[in-house]
Amino acid sequence: MRIAVIGGGISGLVAAYRLRQRLGDHADIVVVEQAARLGGVLHTGELAGEPLDLGAEAFVGRRPEVIELMGELGLDDQLVRPAGKRPLVWAQGTAHALPGRTLMGIPSDAESLRGLVDEATLAQVAAEPQRPLHWEPGSDTDVHSLVADRFGRQVVERSVDPLLGGVYAGTSASIGVRAALPTLAAALDRGARSLTDAVRDALPPPSTAPVFGGLRDGYGALLRALVEAAGARLVTTLAATRVAAASGGWVVDPLGLVDGVVLATPAPVTARLLHHVAPVAAEAAGGIELSSSALVAMALPRETGLPDNSGILVATGEPLRAKAFTLSSRKWPHLGARDVALVRASFGRFGDESPLSWSDDDLVAAAVTDLTTVTGIEITPIQSVVQRWPGGLPQYAPGHTDRIATIESAVAPLDGLAVAGAYLHGVGVPACIASGTTAAERVATALASRVE
Repeated sequence: MRIAVIGGGISGLVAAYRLRQRLGDHADIVVVEQAARLGGVLHTGELAGEPLDLGAEAFVGRRPEVIELMGELGLDDQLVRPAGKRPLVWAQGTAHALPGRTLMGIPSDAESLRGLVDEATLAQVAAEPQRPLHWEPGSDTDVHSLVADRFGRQVVERSVDPLLGGVYAGTSASIGVRAALPTLAAALDRGARSLTDAVRDALPPPSTAPVFGGLRDGYGALLRALVEAAGARLVTTLAATRVAAASGGWVVDPLGLVDGVVLATPAPVTARLLHHVAPVAAEAAGGIELSSSALVAMALPRETGLPDNSGILVATGEPLRAKAFTLSSRKWPHLGARDVALVRASFGRFGDESPLSWSDDDLVAAAVTDLTTVTGIEITPIQSVVQRWPGGLPQYAPGHTDRIATIESAVAPLDGLAVAGAYLHGVGVPACIASGTTAAERVATALASRVE
């Protein structure tokens, strides 16, 4: 029995691991990957002689998938938690505290925004519950249109965009409410009388539990454990992989006949692979756009006087090139114990891929200049490393949930084929793990039914 997993990112590696669990040692599980490195947009590099994540660095700890998987793989001792420090927002040329009790930056009250927005905007937010709200249950719109109409543009640019930019490498104008903020959409569908009421209803209850988690040695530790546990063969190919239906299975170039297939590829690649076998799904997947970004990680002298915050987010419209800084040594106690101070600078938003074309020296220089501006201190890197992520993150545009429903319903009749990936039900690592698990279960169940 041979199963092809096309795509060696976290979704594909989890699918391979789950297939191994279900099908046993005798199954021939093959991971087909175009890049020379497994892990996709998860990558642990090295800076100042020690590991550091150069892609995603954290996961939402209130979802169980990552922690449960770490437990299965014997990585319990790798779990680390952040120090609990809050980020700053750089707006109008100065640093502000990030507003509290927001839903992805959308406020639940006006007072939390004081100092970040002007008095007219504060008054608009405070008066919003008295304005009639027109929302059609089941509808969708971009986050910018909804929040700017109800709370004003300053709230969007200074509170919402900085947070959405960190999650999706996009802006509120490129992200839909229903896919990115499902609890808010549900509250609106239930008839919330105002956006303020909807946000308060959608917020999770207060909790002292850590919101985020990470891995002491970076995501590379999880990737290595997954690869070992999956025991899959790796085929690296630069050729355009093709998938076609065959009697009793599928034909996958360059493998030939296989019994099952998991497509754990980015949306545009999935669209191409499904073009002949599921054209409706292919068309829907082809409508999902991607955003690109670049990251500069810097090791600074340990005594560098960085702010005592987890990071600095940059509001839309500021004359800076970086969109955010993670003050890694402040955010993570295990990184704070190192001999250097670590900072990550992020560049690039949806619709602006120009930072990817800059040289490494230009990116580092931009990171140093912008970090100097927002901290007011001299920044002198001891060492730096640049990581580019072309097409790294899917954009959950308005109508995204409908697109995904179309893809999944069109793929459902295809016996032994499943899709997985960050474009489906969440860009975070927990959602990708869930996606790979679901895909593996679908393929394994189809193969079991053939035997019966």
